[in-house]
Amino acid sequence: MTLLDASKTRPRGGGPSFSLGNRLFRVAWMLGWLLLARYTPPPLHGWRRQVLRLFGAKVGPGARVHASVSIWHPRNLELGERVLVGPGARIYNQGRIVIGPDSVISQRAHLCASSHDVNDPLFQLVLRPVTIGRQCWVAAEAFVGPGVTMANRSVLGARGVLLRDTDEDGIYSGNPAQLLKRRALRQT
Repeated sequence: MTLLDASKTRPRGGGPSFSLGNRLFRVAWMLGWLLLARYTPPPLHGWRRQVLRLFGAKVGPGARVHASVSIWHPRNLELGERVLVGPGARIYNQGRIVIGPDSVISQRAHLCASSHDVNDPLFQLVLRPVTIGRQCWVAAEAFVGPGVTMANRSVLGARGVLLRDTDEDGIYSGNPAQLLKRRALRQT
């Protein structure tokens, strides 16, 4: 993906941050999702997986993405096996977002893989990938910020704001999210 230099394109004045090809692809993507997936019934997860793959997402078997999910760029998305992305979740993946197997992104959660260089007077866009490990849970309306890695089996509580990497099995909550305790997983 071609990220443009803010000193040349002046995005704060209305100029683009991405190439024309990127912008045209996203228009096609938004129309494709709207026409092919946005209004599909909840059980049609297999169909929505195919639509995502058609537009370049890597989607594992059994992944379930609800029709009301917002995905900025499917080519920057990788979903592991049996991932669940709940209703109204926002995947703002200008940068790459990877969600590991058996993880849950709950309703209206927000994953964001970009920011701006605060030391640049033009606020140059910076892409910072987000990685969600296996068996993680991002609860309702929580936010995972740019460059964050959630370690395997970690949890971010409802409306939490995660700006730093987590430890395995950690349960985090608050704004900014803090470690509350460790998961004590039962044997199944």
